[in-house]
Amino acid sequence: MQGLRSLLFVAQMYLAMLLLGLVFAGFAVFDRRAAYTGVRTYSRYVRWTAGLMVGLRTEVRGTIPVDEVLIASKHQSFLDIILLVSVLPRPKFIMKDSLRYAPILGWYAQRIGCVPVNRGRRAEAIRQMMAGVRAGHALPGQLIIYPQGTRVAPGAYLPYKQGVAAIYEELGQPCVPAATNVGLFWPRKGIYRKPGLAVVEFLDPIPPNLPRGDFLDRLETGIEARSNQLMRDGGFTGGGLPTDQPN
Repeated sequence: MQGLRSLLFVAQMYLAMLLLGLVFAGFAVFDRRAAYTGVRTYSRYVRWTAGLMVGLRTEVRGTIPVDEVLIASKHQSFLDIILLVSVLPRPKFIMKDSLRYAPILGWYAQRIGCVPVNRGRRAEAIRQMMAGVRAGHALPGQLIIYPQGTRVAPGAYLPYKQGVAAIYEELGQPCVPAATNVGLFWPRKGIYRKPGLAVVEFLDPIPPNLPRGDFLDRLETGIEARSNQLMRDGGFTGGGLPTDQPN
């Protein structure tokens, strides 16, 4: 029965993306603020229907960033994106260039200021984004990056990439780490959704201008330790969690 509920939930989630995307598009063409309202409305709708249809409750903990900051988040599935977008005032992501061409999703991503990058040209894209903000052509906001570069299943380990440190240095802004356990309930692949409490938690900000090694150590230690605890709280039973991994 949970499998059927999951299937129905996923089907209506993508139908809602289409319908809400069309509803807000006419406004978002002329005003980027309407694009933010549209993606936030959709994300909150997904959270509501996840609890209603598959018993998956969601919670965002910690102090929600509202200023212009870098957010470095653990990434386990599409649900952590949904949770971040549902609460942040002006979220924008570092994303693969190919996602620009995704139907609806790609257009809205560009309207809210997401930064599409090709491999090896990330620093250039960030400089262009910051120049646009300073010139008044783009809205300041919360820039989100996934420091491991991809979705990582609970219990798996991937090293943190140097790219997040390069962006931290380029921006000269505080970095807010974010931990999560969403992969326990909403996996990277497949449609099965488990009931439970999925959490994204904002941690204490890391001040700007730390040496690169110190920043990466502090970032990885904080995110991994808190994510591990959230996964234990969520009932993780898949073996040892990746703790004290080498950089």
